[in-house]
Amino acid sequence: MGPATSENHHAPPDMKKSGYDAPEGVEIRGRYDGEFAAILTKDALQFVADLQREFRNRIKYAMECRQEARRRYSEGALPGFDPATRCIREEEWTCAPVPPAVADRKVEITGPVERKMIINALNSGAKVFMADFEDALSPSWENLMRGQVNLKDAVDGTITFHDKVRNRVYKLNNQTAKLFVRPRGWHLPEAHILIDGEPATGCLVDFGLYFYHNYAAFRRIQGAGFGPFFYLPKMENSREAKIWNCVFEKAEKVAGIERGSIRATVLIETLPAVFQMNEILHELRDHSVGLNCGRWDYIFSYVKTFQAHPDRLLPDRVQVGMTQHFTKSYSDLLIWTCHRRGVHAMGGMAAQIPIKDDPEANKEALELVRKDKLREVRAGHDGTWAAHPGLIPACMEVFSDNMGNTPNQIQSMKREDASTITEEDLLQRPRGSRSLEGLRLNTRVGIQYLAAWLTGTGSVPLYNLMEDAATAEISRVQNWQWLKYGVELDGDGLGVRVSNDLFGKVVEEEMARIEREVGKEKFKRGRYKEACKIFARQCTAPTLDDFLTLNAYENIVIHHPMGSSPRL
Repeated sequence: MGPATSENHHAPPDMKKSGYDAPEGVEIRGRYDGEFAAILTKDALQFVADLQREFRNRIKYAMECRQEARRRYSEGALPGFDPATRCIREEEWTCAPVPPAVADRKVEITGPVERKMIINALNSGAKVFMADFEDALSPSWENLMRGQVNLKDAVDGTITFHDKVRNRVYKLNNQTAKLFVRPRGWHLPEAHILIDGEPATGCLVDFGLYFYHNYAAFRRIQGAGFGPFFYLPKMENSREAKIWNCVFEKAEKVAGIERGSIRATVLIETLPAVFQMNEILHELRDHSVGLNCGRWDYIFSYVKTFQAHPDRLLPDRVQVGMTQHFTKSYSDLLIWTCHRRGVHAMGGMAAQIPIKDDPEANKEALELVRKDKLREVRAGHDGTWAAHPGLIPACMEVFSDNMGNTPNQIQSMKREDASTITEEDLLQRPRGSRSLEGLRLNTRVGIQYLAAWLTGTGSVPLYNLMEDAATAEISRVQNWQWLKYGVELDGDGLGVRVSNDLFGKVVEEEMARIEREVGKEKFKRGRYKEACKIFARQCTAPTLDDFLTLNAYENIVIHHPMGSSPRL
């Protein structure tokens, strides 16, 4: 196996007639582009196809197991620690030592694999940049393939961007953040690439193409002999972690690099996964660099897991912070687990973005960020996430002031007190109230996010916060649950019950507000009406869809039959 080292991004003219040069059984349905062809080489596609063929049945089974678990929870069962794996939780063992290149991860910035974003994030002063194919990206063919081109240039160190509007050229500084890549979750297909007649698994496409083209340069330039580095989303149990571990081992074997070269941090962002943290780390023990508190998705998962439990309704989402007992317990248990196993315990996202036209509001927002980060570092987290470069100095200051010269707190903050955290702690009902304003905000944010997603943007600034798919998911599932159980809105003294009629009125009024806020012209150009239909349909559906993005995906798939033809 050999990565593309200095391939020309422009394919020879004769290739343009026949489309992509795909191996047997692989069909490319996405638009042909000379730059994309340098990524979708025959050998790279063969590598992706080999991964798909080896692991597709295990992935299908894992997804069936998710559905079976969901059915059990809907019948009244609660998630909990697995008695069969008690020995893994109780025995003393550690993961492989953390590679020196990523020992210090005090502040990590995240964002989509968009060209200018990649340059700004790598130059931001953060220790790590997590380049995202998942919740911060709308997975159109153009975005995904352009993202692969951008990452290859970033790893090579040659990436530049000419902003014609500002007449400015962006390029990398000498000192840059370490690059992690987040592929999509197991559940998302890639409809533009068919392997043996069925859509490829999205994450195997993201991982396979990136790994194939970049492992050699990454290990030489970025990883000091280790890498590439990844973030793994949406896992629910150690069965899914085991598949990733096998994918990594296969990739290392094919590439001829040492076992344990690839390293990954797993996002603990589903409720079932919090009971499987030891087991997940154990499966990935040769490839792990810790766990991360994916808190917005975790809240989304709490609602989804308890969708049939009317006694576990969440309050307004703005009230569900990390000081609620169930979220604090999750964070504390994650820190104790990671440090006991010798790896990083990463904190959650600061989603605020600088408020340029209101210095006082900006100061208040920064103070909230500092407070949240101080809570994290004092709890024992080794680093944290920021959505905007403007937050990095404040986050870095809080972590550096409290950690001194040490790169992490793995040895110094063992958090033995968290060893007594129980299932009841992790499942405790959140406290708070529900309001009409909460219903309105969910609706407004959900529709605007989805409208942006449908037009190719997956990371959207709304009301001074950077929103991604996770916040839209919370909005959707909370509306759905409130509608299903006709909850009383007790937070604003109105005492109104949520009904389809009330929701219809709220949707109508919020659409009018969105039109006022964005302006008639943008409203007409954007896909707000289409987004509104999809969002409202999902909120009022008799059964809850697992993922907003999975349901809406067919709206952004564009097939170009001449991309390539399989040779069968």
